[in-house]
Amino acid sequence: MNIQVLDAGCDASGGYGVDVTRGKRVGRVSSEWFSRPADERYLSLDELARTVRARAERSWTRVVESALIHVEASRADPERLTLMLPGSDTPVAPTHWSFGQLASQVGAPAAYLRQLPAALAGINLQYGLTANRAEQIKTLETDDGRVELRAVTSLDYGRIFDHELVDAVQRIAGNGTGDTRWKVPGVLDWSTGTYNPRVDISKDTTTLYASDRDVFLFLVDDLNPIEAGRLPDGSPDLYFRGFYCWNSEVGAKTLGMASFYLRAVCQNRNLWGVEDFEEIIIRHSKYAASRFAHEAAPALLNFANSSPMPFVNGIKAARERIVAHSDEDRTEFLRRRGFSKAETAKVIEAVLAEERRPPESIFDFVQGITAVARDKLHQDARLDMEAKAKKLLDRAA
Repeated sequence: MNIQVLDAGCDASGGYGVDVTRGKRVGRVSSEWFSRPADERYLSLDELARTVRARAERSWTRVVESALIHVEASRADPERLTLMLPGSDTPVAPTHWSFGQLASQVGAPAAYLRQLPAALAGINLQYGLTANRAEQIKTLETDDGRVELRAVTSLDYGRIFDHELVDAVQRIAGNGTGDTRWKVPGVLDWSTGTYNPRVDISKDTTTLYASDRDVFLFLVDDLNPIEAGRLPDGSPDLYFRGFYCWNSEVGAKTLGMASFYLRAVCQNRNLWGVEDFEEIIIRHSKYAASRFAHEAAPALLNFANSSPMPFVNGIKAARERIVAHSDEDRTEFLRRRGFSKAETAKVIEAVLAEERRPPESIFDFVQGITAVARDKLHQDARLDMEAKAKKLLDRAA
């Protein structure tokens, strides 16, 4: 079998023919794309980096006693509530997020407090702060014309600033607009099955996001397709490398990154034909910064600079390893690996429909399993099937 990494040649339309019926569909980027308003979308990594770095430069942290926080409500503005923190004469305005964190510190229902007039909410919050056992908490404050309280966390919270993650990505991806191999993705044309990597970056197509509580970045190396075998019609089965990563410096989510091979990205930013999905998640615990420096950042760099040949060779091995020669073999192979009778039938039918022949190799079964997994409505069931498919590929490699 001829397996190779291709140069950036493409067809006359400027795109690459891909088969997105294979592999997994991953919707994480699409969820981000749907939920982000225009002011959270950035057209380049430089633009995004300037925003989050400037925010960090205007911020500071300190440790305070929760019982010494004084809550103030403005009579002139019944919606406005501010805090006076010990050691400061400047009122601090809690953000929506930090208000919820502060309320949780005293066991108060933040959603209920937000429905009350500021004065009444302030009375309830003040009671909670003074009546509960005093705790030391870590604050993150930012001066942007007025001082805002952006986060309230425990002393063991290991903050990784959003700009630290963006800086790590920029070391491999530059501006994220094509000045390196890594860029904002193109788009799949469903009518032709062609993936076009050359699409103008706009607010509607970008995959670089940042809000007051997090960052999320998705980039691909989609001008350098990788061939790993052939499709039933003899055309190459093409993949591209991709990764996404995320962070929240205010405690809204973990820090993490996912790397994978994919066949296409559609307009809604769903990832299609995903293989070899790997994920690293770092919780913001006491040693989070050290783990980021010694684990996540090097892993991102290694993936960006690594050869795709181990992945290609793994696909080759899976294609060449024949494990079933008869219907009985096929059924036994799947049932012994935990698939139900109904799931077994669906996997075999999926391969028959796609390949126009029953499954024989490890690769055939993996493609059939992931096809069935895509139709699973319950996330746990889908993830379970996808994990079984990955285990098969890993063993073949």
